[in-house]
Amino acid sequence: MSYQAVHRQVVAGRGRDWALKALKGPVKAVRHPLGFVCLPLERSGDEGVCLHLWSGALAHAEATTSQIHCHSWDLVSHVLYGQVRNVHAVVTDAAAGATHRVFEVVSAADGDRITPTGRTVRHETGLVEVFGPGDTYTLAADRFHSSVIPEGGEAATIALGRGRPGSRDLSLGPLAAGDHHVARQALDPDETAQAVRLIAAHLT
Repeated sequence: MSYQAVHRQVVAGRGRDWALKALKGPVKAVRHPLGFVCLPLERSGDEGVCLHLWSGALAHAEATTSQIHCHSWDLVSHVLYGQVRNVHAVVTDAAAGATHRVFEVVSAADGDRITPTGRTVRHETGLVEVFGPGDTYTLAADRFHSSVIPEGGEAATIALGRGRPGSRDLSLGPLAAGDHHVARQALDPDETAQAVRLIAAHLT
């Protein structure tokens, strides 16, 4: 099913039904550095659809930069269950007094190449949006934010992404960190099956 078709399902209030059906097919899963498990389901050109799962029952990857990042693509996120806080970050360029460096993240099949840029910044918390089951929100490319799940909480979303030409994936990280590569760790078949069961159990 294409990005447009999945988006229509979400807008029509059938996101839960679509997710349950999608989980019955072959599914792969990887640990994302931002702390969730990603199940990529659809990909065509610069459009993609994934399920994102936050659960204490599954091991998660650790970020080498921070949770504050911005996408090169416009996001539509539909909350299947749980609570998701979309925390906007107000980022200000700074030399003296900078707390973070901006890193460019280039993803490939073997993982992420994370490269420091010359831009140093300070940041503070901006708008905090709280979303629950059935809510859908959007986030434009190039907007720094973090997705926060309450401690001990369980959540899953349908994430629809559409690339925006000229935009880059960026993350805030330590001032002195250097260029490095982060491999994406695939879940083994048993963990993948567990992830599918966790989502399905909340939706049925």
